[in-house]
Amino acid sequence: MVTRSVSLWKTLDWVTICVYLILVIAGWFSVCGASYDYGERDFLDFSTRAGKQFVWIICSFGLGFVLLMLEDRMYDMFAYIIYIGMITLLIVTIFIAPDVKGSRSWLQLGPVSLQPAEFAKFATALVLAKYINSYSFSIRKSRCMIAVSTFILLPMVLIILQKETGSALVYLSLFLMLYREGMPGVVLFSGICAVVYFVVGVRFDQVFIADTPTPIGEFAVLSLIILFAGGMVWVYKKRWEPVRNIIGISVLVLLVSYVVSAYIIPFNLVWVQGLLGLLVVAYLTYLWLSTRQRSYLFIALFALGSVGFLYSSNYVFDNVLESHQQIRIKVLLGMEQDLTGAGYNVNQSKIAIGSGGFLGKGFLNGTQTKLKYVPEQDTDFIFCTIGEEQGFVGSSIILLLFLALILRLIVLSERQPSAFGRVYGYSVLSILLFHLFINVGMVLGLTPVIGIPLPFFSYGGSALWGFTFLLFIFLRIDAGRGRRM
Repeated sequence: MVTRSVSLWKTLDWVTICVYLILVIAGWFSVCGASYDYGERDFLDFSTRAGKQFVWIICSFGLGFVLLMLEDRMYDMFAYIIYIGMITLLIVTIFIAPDVKGSRSWLQLGPVSLQPAEFAKFATALVLAKYINSYSFSIRKSRCMIAVSTFILLPMVLIILQKETGSALVYLSLFLMLYREGMPGVVLFSGICAVVYFVVGVRFDQVFIADTPTPIGEFAVLSLIILFAGGMVWVYKKRWEPVRNIIGISVLVLLVSYVVSAYIIPFNLVWVQGLLGLLVVAYLTYLWLSTRQRSYLFIALFALGSVGFLYSSNYVFDNVLESHQQIRIKVLLGMEQDLTGAGYNVNQSKIAIGSGGFLGKGFLNGTQTKLKYVPEQDTDFIFCTIGEEQGFVGSSIILLLFLALILRLIVLSERQPSAFGRVYGYSVLSILLFHLFINVGMVLGLTPVIGIPLPFFSYGGSALWGFTFLLFIFLRIDAGRGRRM
């Protein structure tokens, strides 16, 4: 036992642990600054948010120690059991959790509230690592991709049923890990296209091409679909003739149609694009049948799926999303200002960050945050406290620390001798990267406000414990890599 303990402490990655400790301690000071009221200096008073966060931090240190003391083989052996247990807990939460600000995602355990969605992240990462590490797995097999997608989408659906859309979207980041494991680039490209289609389609849905009844959003997306289809033919087949037929003929037809619509008989050019889209799909299907090359079939399915996504996303935006969610997206896309409503949080957070200047106003000297102008300033919008008190320099240091952690996780993941450790490491990396990008982006007004915490900084025990689970399980797996080589 002594030998095992000594070897464990020697093989642990202390660089990552030190960065973790610095971030957590800096996060506590940020919570102190965000929740501080003039005249109250007792930050260890357990009735205050700073005091409660201190307790969560001490508990997270103890939790990290326990996770390191467990055998790394246990995480592999019990991955499926842990995942099933967390899925069961998510299902139970839907029915027994009280309504908190419109969501049912928090379990009340006496004086403590916990959010199971935060802990389901490490369980999902473990089950993905376990499954992908199996001998029969191949990312090129359809059944394997269906199983992997099910592991990711199941907790997402359950969390959405809890009315926690922001927490559910985090699980999409796990597809970044699949790209590292050999997922075809076209899948990642399709995801990027989906974002572009949604943004362009929604942003310019009510803007029309001059002198025609054609909405720019729908027209632009359908044009992109045709261009992408032609571009994919060139990338995968390197044949100029079908590219010319798809893009060249479509552009010519649209130009003639525009002239007719603008100067002779006004009509919606989208009708012409719909017909062109059908002809493109038919042409690609013909190429597939005549050459027996499945690439043409996949491109045809991509075009059909893109059109389906465009119209289904418009339906979801108009009929499924709540009104406040629609307004948040419209504010982000510049369709509305609403500085006193949905855009208030972002506007106030940008004012707070801007007021910090280059060096900041100093610890506890912020005015915007001390006067509580920024809602949720110690949870989802805690980065504005960093910006106001520590300025550009302090904010940059924090972001550089996160960058150091991300780069270190890449190094640790790449040195794993098995797919289990590598997949789990990249899963941790993907989740942290998503949280960081979205949280900082929404505080700066660059991404939608979806309500996800900044790792190690935002107030709350569930988030801190969840990230501690993610990170320290990986550190224990990495520490045992020598035995598996």
